[in-house]
Amino acid sequence: MNYTIKEERLTAEEYIDFLKETDLGSQYPKERFKERIAVLVNSVSISLVARDQNDKIIGVCFGITDHAYWLFITDLGVIRECVGKGIGTALVRKLHEIAGGEKDIIMYTCVNENAVPFYEKLGMRRPNDVMAYDHAEWTSFTVT
Repeated sequence: MNYTIKEERLTAEEYIDFLKETDLGSQYPKERFKERIAVLVNSVSISLVARDQNDKIIGVCFGITDHAYWLFITDLGVIRECVGKGIGTALVRKLHEIAGGEKDIIMYTCVNENAVPFYEKLGMRRPNDVMAYDHAEWTSFTVT
């Protein structure tokens, strides 16, 4: 499959439309969804977009980094029809490279259980040194 990956800022509407074609949208809470997505797409440190030969968005990867030590993958999604074609792996590798590379940058993410095998194939492991402060209102829903 032919595709390109570029650093690109999406609009909230573009990202929401993309989420409808992925399983990634279930990671967001219903509370102030559109408002918070707009903040996300405008403020994430690194925004990578994979597009097919027809310029359709087929994958997205967002990360927050200090470019010195840490990278947190906030979002990684591929449209359902393109899952398993290496796009997610390519996005994560590019994100890690832009953040500073594997020799300097430790990469973290939060994943649902279905995504664990993907991240393990990338060489990631479950850390035992992460803390969370989770007091946000969070009602699950599906982006439609």
